[in-house]
Parts: sequence; structure tokens; C-alpha cells
Amino acid sequence: MSETQMILESATDAMTASHVLTPMVLGLQALAVNGKQAHWNVRGENFVAIHELLDTIVGNAQTSADQAAERIVALGLPVDARVCTVAAGTSTRVAAGFSQWDDSVRDLVADIDVVISATRVAIEALDGVDLPSQDVAIAVMQTLEKDRWFLSAHVAD
Repeated sequence: MSETQMILESATDAMTASHVLTPMVLGLQALAVNGKQAHWNVRGENFVAIHELLDTIVGNAQTSADQAAERIVALGLPVDARVCTVAAGTSTRVAAGFSQWDDSVRDLVADIDVVISATRVAIEALDGVDLPSQDVAIAVMQTLEKDRWFLSAHVAD
């Protein structure tokens, strides 16, 4: 078995980065799965717009999860984002069956808010510890906030 070399000077810094990036990875993986669930089951007058937007959000969540997970692995640590781990570490408001478009939007916005919260924690915790990892978290935050904006605009007054 080959050994991975840590790229940070301190193993503690690598562990800190992994510790704060992992909830992001799990949340983003859950967001991708639950976003696809909403995509398949959304109903109502805004069907096409929401259906297509959800595919974009799912793709963004998958890409962001991959970026954060690859950063953890680049630091020399493993990632556990198996389905059972994601399910045990996350929750969702997305319905199991058909849902009206406005309910689907509100539910997915709530799920995005959970990942935004974990990402905000990561950004703060990584300041001065591992700036490249913080950059990954900041990029994820930018994508999450944009996706949240696009979704929530559908239900704004």
C-alpha cells in the first residue's frame, strides 16, 4: 500500500481542513441527490423552468462536492462520502413523491441553506490554517449563493 504525503506543514492543519470540508462534501452530495429527487417530481405551472434549473443546481452541487473532496484527498486524507455516510450525516426537506413547484423550491432552498451554513463555518475555520482550502470553500459558497438566489427568486414577493 502506498502512503500519501501531506502537503501542509502541519498534520493538525490538514486534519482541521478535512474536518471542516467534510460536512460540505456530505451536504453537497445530499443536495445533488435531493435536488434530483425534486427535479423528477416537481409539478405545477412553473414545471419546465424549475425542472431545468434543478438540473443545473444538481450539477453544481456535484462539481462542488468533487472540488472539496479532492482538496481533502490532496491534503493526504481520505473522504467518506458513501451513500450510507451521506444519509447518516444529512437531512432534507425535499418530499419523497410529487410536489408542487413552490413547495419544491422552498424545500430545496432550505437544504441549500444547511450547506451554506457548513460552508460558512469552513471558510471561517480555514482562515490562516489553509488558504487554498479556504479558496475552495469560498468558490463553493459563491455557487451555492447564486443557486439559492435563482431558486428563491421563483417564490419571492
